Amino acid sequence: MSITAINIARLGTARDDFETDADKWPPNVKAAHDKPSPTSAHLGLELLAVDKAGGTVEMAFNASNRLCNKWGGIQGGNVAAMLDDAMAFAIGLNLDWGQISPTLELKVSMLAPARPGRLYAVGRVVRRGRSVGFVEGQLYDEEGQLLATGSSTANFVTLKKHKS
Repeated sequence: MSITAINIARLGTARDDFETDADKWPPNVKAAHDKPSPTSAHLGLELLAVDKAGGTVEMAFNASNRLCNKWGGIQGGNVAAMLDDAMAFAIGLNLDWGQISPTLELKVSMLAPARPGRLYAVGRVVRRGRSVGFVEGQLYDEEGQLLATGSSTANFVTLKKHKS
């Protein structure tokens, strides 16, 4: 296995601090899992496991041909969106209920073409401050080959209730 590959059979398995039971996930992550955004649903997002204490999430994407460019690869914007989802879920593990974490900055490096099929992503918090968090993510194919990496900066915002 090369340095750019992982054992994807481990992803989504209960181990160490990883929780695979959605009923035990933080409320905001469980809510986003139960009712995904239209974009996440379009990408085929499936949240597999979370490590709240470690600020790490593992997920899969069932990438259809609808995500492809005319050469048969997953279009780069869709790859970026998958990594953005992985990083957003990671930073969201430790947000308070009613908080969101809009992306302030996103960088993605494409290392190999992503093809339709099952893709895997890992998102992890690098550092979390009071109002800003730094996150990284990786996207892998079914063989565990690294396809893309990303880094993101997120801002923490508390939503205000609408006054009637």
